Amino acid sequence: MPELPEVEVVRRGLVNWVSGRTITAVDVVDQRSIRRHALGPEDFAGNLAGATVLDVVRRGKFLWMPLLDAESVPAAAASPHADTASSGQPPAVALMAHLGMSGQLLMQDSTVPDEKHLKVRLHLSPRDGMPNQLRFVDQRIFGGLFVTSMIPTDDGGPGGLAESPLPLIAEEAAHIARDPLDPAFSFDLFYRRLRKRKTGLKRALLDQGLVSGIGNIYADEALWRAKLHYARPTDTLRRAEVERVLAAAREVMLDALAAGGTSFDSLYVNVNGASGYFERSLNAYGREGQPCSRCAARGITSAIRREQFMNRSSYTCPVCQPRPRNGRW
Repeated sequence: MPELPEVEVVRRGLVNWVSGRTITAVDVVDQRSIRRHALGPEDFAGNLAGATVLDVVRRGKFLWMPLLDAESVPAAAASPHADTASSGQPPAVALMAHLGMSGQLLMQDSTVPDEKHLKVRLHLSPRDGMPNQLRFVDQRIFGGLFVTSMIPTDDGGPGGLAESPLPLIAEEAAHIARDPLDPAFSFDLFYRRLRKRKTGLKRALLDQGLVSGIGNIYADEALWRAKLHYARPTDTLRRAEVERVLAAAREVMLDALAAGGTSFDSLYVNVNGASGYFERSLNAYGREGQPCSRCAARGITSAIRREQFMNRSSYTCPVCQPRPRNGRW
């Protein structure tokens, strides 16, 4: 499943293509991909047709596009990254995209044949040199699109990472915490909440209500960089150790962003259809039986091991990430 860096790659690519453009028409090719929109395809299309995309916002692995309807958008707002102040009112709804296991948001020109697994097509107002369709393609149909309400954030900060941040968040994303790349992320709040938990460190990192956006791959990579075992009890962690693992999480995700994300197959691509290549730089995840590069640099023989964890896998080095004696998770 795409993790935070992959979704951020999509957001950064998408915002340049869709901000300030009007959705002129909507084609729902497969209704299963809008199943989260309870009122059905006609209401889905009716909410979108004539609306202008203001921005593309991400919190954790959630992605949404705030919308203004046609009556709320003056000519001055029909430009990239338009400020809602010019419209006199904030956006009331947003188009939310859940990529699931294989969802792709692709910018295509109308002359390009439909993809085999095309589910939804949004027609966009013309802009010189830019494709005029945004297509949602999903082979495994775990993802989808739906229209949701925008509500105020609980802390008064921006809803998520965006070009023109607003103190609003898509309702379905309001329950998740901020992610380590969010400028409004509070380490002190995270540390206080973490210390109150009685769980293992990796379980805490995967808890989207505590910190969002860190999935299985990047949790393993961050823990390897921080030299901490996934089973370390959270109530034993010192502040410096928590700072270390969060810094490692930021670093690994920024490195992944620079590489365009992590693509293990052709299902994850950016809006131009290109795959990322960060998997070439992984130090722990998926490297069972291979030498630990850090130990090898010190002349120590050690191989990455794989263990079952929450119906998934965890990858650690037994030498530089020893299991804690009191590790129960």
